[in-house]
Amino acid sequence: MISSNSEIVQKSFTEQAKSFETKTMSFTKQEYLKHMISSVNPQNTDTVLEVAAGTCVCGRSLAPFVQNVICLDLTPAMLAVGKDEAEKQGLCNIGFMQGDAGKLPFLDNNFDIVISRLAFHHFPNPKQCFSEMARVLKIGGKLITIDMEAAEEALRNTEDEIETLRDPSHIHNLSKEEFTKMFQDNHLTITTIDCTKIPVSLSAWLTLTHTPAEISDDILKRLTGEINSNSLTGFKPYQKNGEIYFNQRWIMMIGEKNINRS
Repeated sequence: MISSNSEIVQKSFTEQAKSFETKTMSFTKQEYLKHMISSVNPQNTDTVLEVAAGTCVCGRSLAPFVQNVICLDLTPAMLAVGKDEAEKQGLCNIGFMQGDAGKLPFLDNNFDIVISRLAFHHFPNPKQCFSEMARVLKIGGKLITIDMEAAEEALRNTEDEIETLRDPSHIHNLSKEEFTKMFQDNHLTITTIDCTKIPVSLSAWLTLTHTPAEISDDILKRLTGEINSNSLTGFKPYQKNGEIYFNQRWIMMIGEKNINRS
């Protein structure tokens, strides 16, 4: 099974690949990565799978603390950036594989840690992808999801509409309750629910996806309108140093696998 939006995802992230780790974006924030590692508490015997890994930021961050890491992503250009960065860091225990999160090419009960970051909002079938992550996780292993939390119910559609205008590969943000249910349905005991606000520059956010000027102007108008007390967008934008910012709400959930699902 290949995700129904695979071509859109590959097109979007091929364009983003070269600038995905730029310092103008917060997606590689070292403070957050350190926080993630502390929360996961990896062991030197652990085997790790990063799903929909992009440039393999989490995999590269975990690599010095574990036995080995595999980073799987749909877009070769993103994996190429991750591989180059791993080589620069001198990481020798990390491998890169093209593949679809909806059908992971691994045996059941295979990894001690399975992690996915900022990917679930791109999945046409997030439940299927989560189920696959749980399937390949060892009993007693840890499954970690990190993604943007959906806006309050009344503004979810508006938030997703703007996200999709900016990046057509976006489908929808999930709520904390929706993530919680996926953990429960797959017999994973939740040990951590952590919410963090990540400040994002609107201009850098639009530049990363090479959003066309006409669409960028429309998004700018809508967020500026909210600042001026017009219609709400779900982004809750604000001005900082003469620029428009908004806070992404990153939710990290960690669960432990209790039983063999097969």
